[in-house]
Amino acid sequence: MKILSSATGHQLNAPSLLFEKIEDDLIARQVQKLINKKAAIEGPAVVEAMPVAPAKENIVFDQFAAMDIRIGTILTAEKVAKTKKLMKLTIDTGIDQRTVVSGIAEHFEPEGIIGQQVSILVNLEPREIKGILSQGMILMAENAEGKLNFVSPVNWMPNGSGVR
Repeated sequence: MKILSSATGHQLNAPSLLFEKIEDDLIARQVQKLINKKAAIEGPAVVEAMPVAPAKENIVFDQFAAMDIRIGTILTAEKVAKTKKLMKLTIDTGIDQRTVVSGIAEHFEPEGIIGQQVSILVNLEPREIKGILSQGMILMAENAEGKLNFVSPVNWMPNGSGVR
């Protein structure tokens, strides 16, 4: 750096740039690196051209209104003996505690879902599955690869809260 001398005898440093100019293409590359890193950690935010099943046949509003879907919390979970897919759940529905048999055992570990809030169809006719009376059905979302996710509220809701 050159030192300049002024008329009064003071010495001044030659001016220099404090910051480099950042080109748009460098910014775009850095943003893409962040997006790639986030996708590697969380999975892709948007999957292009993902195949989805066609819509089912229309129903009338009364058919939908007849379903009683509520928020419940899984209290206990255990794999059903001699099956690969079934899990026996005890769910606090806000009205009662009931047993539900669900085909989620290949996707979740029982100890990992205790305390999970779920959407449960409480007025489904009870059905015996592998000798266990199942008194409802939990709602799950499934992607094209078969990955399951619970249909649950984003924020905590009291058990028994209605889903509309």
